[in-house]
Parts: sequence; C-alpha cells; structure tokens
Amino acid sequence: MAKEVINLEILGNLAREAGKAILEVYETDFEVERKEDSSPLTLADRRSHQIIAAGLQSQYPQIPVLSEEGKEAPYATRRAWPQFWLVDPLDGTKEFVKRNGEFTVNIALIEGTTPTIGVIYLPVLDRLYVADIRQGCWEIAEGKDRRLQVSGLLPTGAVRVLKSRSHPSPNLEALLEVLPSHESVTRGSALKFCAIATGEADLYPRFGPTWEWDTAAGQAIVTAAGGVMLALNGEPFTYNKPNLVNGPFLVASSLSWLQQSGILDKASELNARS
Repeated sequence: MAKEVINLEILGNLAREAGKAILEVYETDFEVERKEDSSPLTLADRRSHQIIAAGLQSQYPQIPVLSEEGKEAPYATRRAWPQFWLVDPLDGTKEFVKRNGEFTVNIALIEGTTPTIGVIYLPVLDRLYVADIRQGCWEIAEGKDRRLQVSGLLPTGAVRVLKSRSHPSPNLEALLEVLPSHESVTRGSALKFCAIATGEADLYPRFGPTWEWDTAAGQAIVTAAGGVMLALNGEPFTYNKPNLVNGPFLVASSLSWLQQSGILDKASELNARS
C-alpha cells in the first residue's frame, strides 16, 4: 500500500483546534483526576484527544492512531503497523494544573520505528512547531513562519542545559560534571525539544521515564532542524516498542559535540550502572 501524503497545514490546524478546546477548560475551575500511575487527568486531556483522534481518522483513515488518552493497542496488533499516529493530546498536564502555561499538544507520525513528522502546539502563546524530517522544521507565531536549523557548532562558553520543571534527576548532575561550565534552562513539557530546535539550549538529557507519545513529536522536530536524539548507549532512539515506556536519552544540536565533550561516554557509563 502506498504511503499517504501528509499535509502539515492540516495537522497544524488540528493541533490549534485541540488547543482552543484546552484553553476553554484552562479558564475554568476544572477538576483534576488521577490515573492508575497517579499522573493527573483533566477534561482538557479528554477533549483534545477526541478532537485529534476524530480529525486524524477523518483525514487519514488508513493510518492507525495511538493516543495517551485512547485505547492502547496490544503489541501483537501494532507491531504490524507500517506507520501510525502517536499523540499526546495534552503534554504537560502537571504544568496545566499549575497554570504556568507550559503545556503542549503533540502529534507525530511514526514510520517503522522512526518519528518522521512532528507537530507541537503551545496554546497559551499560539505558537506552532511543524516538522517533516525530509523537508525541514518551522516555527509559526504571530503570523510569521521561521525555518529552524540548528547551527551544529560547538557551544561556546557555558553549555545551556535543559532541565524539567517537574521531573528532577539525581543522575543529571553527575553527567554534567564532564562540562567545564553550564547554565540551566528550564522548560515544561515538549517545549524542551523546541528549545533545542530554536537554538535556545544546547543539551537535553533525560534519565527519568517518559512515554513514547511524550517524545515522538519533539524528536521529529529536533531531527528536522538538524539536531540529534539518542539513547544513552549512542544508539538511535526508536518507537513502537513492546513496552511504550521510554528509556533515558540525550537530545542535542550536534552529534559531534556530544562525542567530543565526553557527554556521550559519561551517559553510557551512568546507564551501565543503573
């Protein structure tokens, strides 16, 4: 079966529609439920999921949808999928509950085990990131399109390291010991990937667990902008695993810098200890 041609504008509009529904809930005194893993769930998560799932199924009926808030397909079924949508309807629900604005809508297309298309939308600022690893990456805000391309140059001065607002890691400081100096850049949700793509940060190390839908759109955006995302052993970071929980990873604007700085070797060492 021939692969369908994906329209990035359609995906961006779908993310915006979901973002509008999210903001409608954001402006109310919403209730917060707890999932089995104790993570928060709100009406905004559900509404965004319904909009995105319905939109994708309408536009691309031949491509399955796997969403954080949808029914999980067993591996025996999805292992045969040549491509599928991987969706986080509201990434950063903890940030949503804190009302700090740093939450996103994430939509990714997985081909085989690789994210090839990614959309991340920041509803509070009406800022959209769209990417196709074969075409490039763009930031769309205030009516303007800006193509994103990392420089690939080695950082000069302090390395700007992304740290999570809600998920601190004891291994992180051990990893950063190999750097002569660094400064922290704090972002919530998938905005950490966007910060690498825009050149606002140099390194995003993650040791704590994430789910595939948390990272797929961000990986596509970083890759399309010329950056890299790797497992701590230096291998490509892949998707549609039997278990949808991710292992630790590194995201950076430059593979050569990861190797020359010693970050990759140190990350591999820490990974082997755990």
